[in-house]
Amino acid sequence: MAEPLFDRVAIIGAGLIGSSIAWAARRNGLARTIVAADLDAHVRERVAALGFADEVFESSGEAAADADLVIVCTPVGVCGAVAAEIGPRLKPGAILSDVGSVKGAVVRDMGPHVPAHVQFVPAHPIAGTENSGPDAGFAELFEGRWTILTPLQSTDPAAVAALRAFWEGMGARVDTMTVEHHDLVFAIVSHVPHLIAYNIVGTAADLEEVTQSEVIKYSASGFRDFTRIAASDPTMWRDVFLNNRDAVLQMLGRFVEDLTALQRAIRWGEGDKLFELFTRTRAIRRDIIEQGQDTAQPDFGRRNAPPAAEQG
Repeated sequence: MAEPLFDRVAIIGAGLIGSSIAWAARRNGLARTIVAADLDAHVRERVAALGFADEVFESSGEAAADADLVIVCTPVGVCGAVAAEIGPRLKPGAILSDVGSVKGAVVRDMGPHVPAHVQFVPAHPIAGTENSGPDAGFAELFEGRWTILTPLQSTDPAAVAALRAFWEGMGARVDTMTVEHHDLVFAIVSHVPHLIAYNIVGTAADLEEVTQSEVIKYSASGFRDFTRIAASDPTMWRDVFLNNRDAVLQMLGRFVEDLTALQRAIRWGEGDKLFELFTRTRAIRRDIIEQGQDTAQPDFGRRNAPPAAEQG
């Protein structure tokens, strides 16, 4: 890219997503200067050592000052507090965004602190791994993955276009949704699956008949995939469920109804119903692979790149 899209980009929260944005933006020449902020002194030390930011601050407000683009990469539960801190420091014309997997709560908590002279464009990159922290980031994380933008009705289309170009510059595929539609969609495709994974791993660990050594020993079966999802950042997912409560409960209710029907089919030996369901779900898996959201490569032996997974 001949000229960077932004002169100064500030990353608030230097975990997996924040560090990956910094790496990708630097590699692709999307920003002339990249700064980061994090309250954790150890994280700041690692950011300085890794070198993906030109400067690193403890104060979010100091990092956000004079930035053309500020991306809040903290857990959803603290986005409002971050916005309150950085709001007075944001310069006119700046774009403020985030990476939370819940958008209604982000708009509710951050919106009141966004000055009228700042463009607020919430976003959600659907990418991540089960690892966390600044050392977990890598520039290729967003390549071929979706990023959802949920601009408000008052948002300047030019700001939306600029943020779209930024994410596309990191290799992401970009789509837009309303805030409400986003939270409903991701309740079923991401949030409820994570809740199920956390629950089934916890159940297996608690069963007296199954020792933890046996859980680990035989994890080459389907249980292994649940443990990968259940290893995701606990702070982030606590905040997701608390802040997308209504949509998650709605989708969880539907899931319980379908699970009850499946339980009945097993009890009464209704093989045709089971076969029909399994055939339909197998076709969905094939569609996901065809759309490039996963690979048909065998589960074991994926050594060429860090394991991609939903971030929320």
